[in-house]
Amino acid sequence: MNALKKYLGILWLLLGPALIVFMIWQASDKIGKAAEAARTNVTLQWGIILFIFIPICIGMSIFGWYALKGNYDKLPENSSELKD
Repeated sequence: MNALKKYLGILWLLLGPALIVFMIWQASDKIGKAAEAARTNVTLQWGIILFIFIPICIGMSIFGWYALKGNYDKLPENSSELKD
């Protein structure tokens, strides 16, 4: 199971930046293809989308980094195993 966590950690670590690049590429494509009258609305929509999803992708990469380092190998099973 720990090996699976590390493999998925690599996946999450690489998927985060790939999604950021893909979203920016899609945003520039959609904004470029928008009609002049609708360009402001499309730019605003994509700005909001990027503002919301870029931190999510960064968090996904951080989660993958921690999984790759092995921080999730031993998880507590009950509250007595928690440390302050």
